[in-house]
Amino acid sequence: MRKFLLPLLGILLAGAGIWYVAQPAKEEASTQLTVPVRQGEFLMNVIATGELQAKRSEKIAGPSAMRTNQIYQTNITDLVPEGTMVKAGDYVASLDKTELDTKIKEALNEMDKINAQLEATRIDTAIEMRGLRDQLINMRFSMREKDLEVEQSKYEAPMVIQRANIELERAKRDFEQLEMKYALSQEKAQTQINEIMADLRSKQLLLTRLQDLAREFTIMAPKDGMVIYARNWNGKVTAGSQIQAWDPVVAELPDLSEMVSKTYVNEVDISRVRKGQDVTIQVDAFPDNSYQGVVVQVANIGEQLRNYDSKVFEVIIQLNENDSILRPAMTTGNEIITDVLEDKLFIPLEALYKDSITFVYREVDGRPVKQEVLSSWTNENEVVIVQGLAPGDRVYLTAPDNAESLPLKPLATAERQAAESKLFSERSERKKIADEKEARVPKDDQISAGGGDDGGFMIIF
Repeated sequence: MRKFLLPLLGILLAGAGIWYVAQPAKEEASTQLTVPVRQGEFLMNVIATGELQAKRSEKIAGPSAMRTNQIYQTNITDLVPEGTMVKAGDYVASLDKTELDTKIKEALNEMDKINAQLEATRIDTAIEMRGLRDQLINMRFSMREKDLEVEQSKYEAPMVIQRANIELERAKRDFEQLEMKYALSQEKAQTQINEIMADLRSKQLLLTRLQDLAREFTIMAPKDGMVIYARNWNGKVTAGSQIQAWDPVVAELPDLSEMVSKTYVNEVDISRVRKGQDVTIQVDAFPDNSYQGVVVQVANIGEQLRNYDSKVFEVIIQLNENDSILRPAMTTGNEIITDVLEDKLFIPLEALYKDSITFVYREVDGRPVKQEVLSSWTNENEVVIVQGLAPGDRVYLTAPDNAESLPLKPLATAERQAAESKLFSERSERKKIADEKEARVPKDDQISAGGGDDGGFMIIF
């Protein structure tokens, strides 16, 4: 009997195991997250990354006469380290003189040729004029002979006298023509020499300009300060960089007593940024420090920065504080406070839904209700609810499972109209306050924050 029971028991245990494994797992009860409707201060902001720069700076530029002398670009052969403290007249940089030295040699060769030409012309002129003077002397002797012949022929026959007078007149005419030729030759020779001298002076002026330019290829500091490398489209200007004749800036001497943060704001958010808005500034190099600032400039026209698809607008933020540890080119995180609204109801953006109307899923007695709402201002994470919710309400962060079957609870028409009218008035009042705040910002055309269109930093939204 036992030998039949054991196989039967094994079959039963195997079947039980197969049945257990084949059973579907129990579905976990789905949970719906809800959050309360918050009430209080609603902060509207724009977050942007910027770069510290001096509000005003003195540019250290290469020679301005490069283009005049047809030198359109050159390289920086040496540049003092960035951050070097210099005094007025101290050495800052030197430029490659290869092309300039070639032009100086060419000018010297041209001057040598002109001097040789001048000397040859003077020699030729001297020989020619000496020949003409000898001819004049000989003509004078010939005239004296003809005059004696006329004197001696007065006792001769009339024909002989007439011939003698004719010869004398011919001699006088030849002498006068030779005198005129001598004067014209002398004038011609002087003109040739003047032309050559003019060419020589022109080359001498060119040589002088080139030699003066060569001295300017060694760049000195125009005043005391800290050397900060300039920037252009290709990035930071360093030793080995190429500078152009129309933009020969190699470095800057910033005024560190007043600092600004130069940032760029995406075209989507620029409509909310205005002059006069307060800014909280964090410097990446000193994360424990926080500074306050104000927007002082907002560009009217956007620009396309390299390596970025969307257009951005330049925004200049002035720091209200001065700290000796701050240096140009430090990266800043700027929180631009576009507005602060008091006593508002707001919920997370994830809880707000839109199709033809705006609605939320409100929790009532533990069940979801599809509630129409009137929304308004938003920030990065939240949205203000003007009508449709009350303090203490809770809303679903995700749509409930039966969302499609839930009926909509609409807003009363009168309540909606009253809320919209109040919202319009409040928006107008907020705009008026912003206009007044912007008008109080003094116009400052002397802000020179910049270092070229380097596009080296961008906004983080």
